Amino acid sequence: MTERIAEIRCASCGAPAEFDIVRQIYVCTYCGQSVGISEAQKQKQGFRKIQRDRLNESIQNFRLFKGSCTGCGAEIIFEENEALASCAFCGNSLVRKEYLKIDEMPESIIPFALTFDEAKQRLTEWCNDNSSKPEAKLISKDVKELKGFYLPYELIIGPVHMDVSRMDGNRDYTCEGFINDEFVNRSKNLDNLLLDGMEPYDLSALRGFEFGYVAGQRVRIPDVDEKKLIQRIAQEAASIYRPFVSEVLETDAVKVNAWTDDVLRLPVLLPVYYISKNGLQAAVNGQTGKVSVCSLKEKSFIFLPWWLKALIATIVFGAALYGALYLFGMDTITNLMITGMTLLIWIIVTLCYFSDTVRNDFRVKKDRDIYTSGDATFVRRDTELVLNPDILQRKAEKPVFFMELDGEEKPVQLKFTTPSRVLRMVLYCVIALFLPVMLALLINGFDFQKLELGGSAAWFCIAVPVVPVYLLKFGIVELHDNPWIYVLDEKGAKKRYHKPKQIRLKDVMQAVLTALFKPPVCFAVWFGIAAFITMVYLTAFGFD
Repeated sequence: MTERIAEIRCASCGAPAEFDIVRQIYVCTYCGQSVGISEAQKQKQGFRKIQRDRLNESIQNFRLFKGSCTGCGAEIIFEENEALASCAFCGNSLVRKEYLKIDEMPESIIPFALTFDEAKQRLTEWCNDNSSKPEAKLISKDVKELKGFYLPYELIIGPVHMDVSRMDGNRDYTCEGFINDEFVNRSKNLDNLLLDGMEPYDLSALRGFEFGYVAGQRVRIPDVDEKKLIQRIAQEAASIYRPFVSEVLETDAVKVNAWTDDVLRLPVLLPVYYISKNGLQAAVNGQTGKVSVCSLKEKSFIFLPWWLKALIATIVFGAALYGALYLFGMDTITNLMITGMTLLIWIIVTLCYFSDTVRNDFRVKKDRDIYTSGDATFVRRDTELVLNPDILQRKAEKPVFFMELDGEEKPVQLKFTTPSRVLRMVLYCVIALFLPVMLALLINGFDFQKLELGGSAAWFCIAVPVVPVYLLKFGIVELHDNPWIYVLDEKGAKKRYHKPKQIRLKDVMQAVLTALFKPPVCFAVWFGIAAFITMVYLTAFGFD
């Protein structure tokens, strides 16, 4: 049943089709025939129409009612003769409403595999394994409040389009991904992180929806509107791909904007055991037995403006430097002078470095930890619930980056801080710092006894603060804004791309001649050349 509901099929031979991120089409695994994104969407639209018609025919056999919570707004389905005294999500009373509309029901479902007693056992085992946590102590007292629900989700399958960038960079990149079998919660007032913690589900149990599955069960009605749901799907896709993007761009400070217009969306019901009481929230996966518990205490993340980060970094560095010099026996006056002069350069460097790395004002973000029972899940073998030998994994293809090269969009692989690039950047900085000294040694025959470093004092005064600024502000940005690019072919082979050089010799010569002979610029150029030659000579042979 999973194949019929969740998979894309080849129109020619009926075999499953897999998505090719590079070519942006589905490709049959058997005959190689392609299936376009629009064609894949039509396949699922046809299935959904058939399922809707079947539900319309069977709805007359069941009388299901909807209850609305006056507190949190949750809407829950229950049988005609069932009376719910309180809302399991917030504890408030429910009021029964009109007959359930067919448009609010999903088309697929994963049935409960755990009984109520088995779910309580899983939650009790988590409490025993985490007895030191205050959440475990409260759950142990209120585990009887656990209730089973079918919660509304959307099953998401399809391509994800993303614009990504480093927060400290000046360049945006385009990349494509593919999400397979990801669920997005459609309940407004439930904790998304908590529900996310008890996933994934095993789609081998996915079935076409039948009212018989929910008879006698509590069912939550979807209460997220279409616009909000689309945003939630995009946010879920971005969160899934953020670790992949961080790995490629070599930083955790990345921005990921995702578009999911081409994904296939199938509304489903998923089995969940849920408890919410006195600020405590816990969930048990009704299929796999995985436990998820939300921490009682919030944790705070403080975001600092860039200038404050630079100031704090300078104070910490200054304290460390002063302490180190003090331990080596330096007197207080000399220590303060050296530390003060060093910090003057250091704060310039840090201000330049942090000016683009954090684009936010001072704010405090609060969040809660989510505790889970780990990757181990359970499966029913006949009538017995046993540990599943397989680890269920969330499925997402590694993203492929695309760039416009020579007027054509091509799949690429990006390389940033390769050893050779880093070595070259460091070498440039060393040359910039000691260029007069290197030239002086060259012209005096590498006579170190004649070498007079005081002759390059003016150069060092300029280079010592400028070179670190260049290294942090321009050197590192240069690495991340101009990566090495490898073009990928359909077989996955890669070839280094070299951008055609646009610098013409004629233009270079014209710029040099203008600098040397066109006043008033030429006066400053010649003065700089004369001063540099003088520094090199004094460094090579001293002041005698």
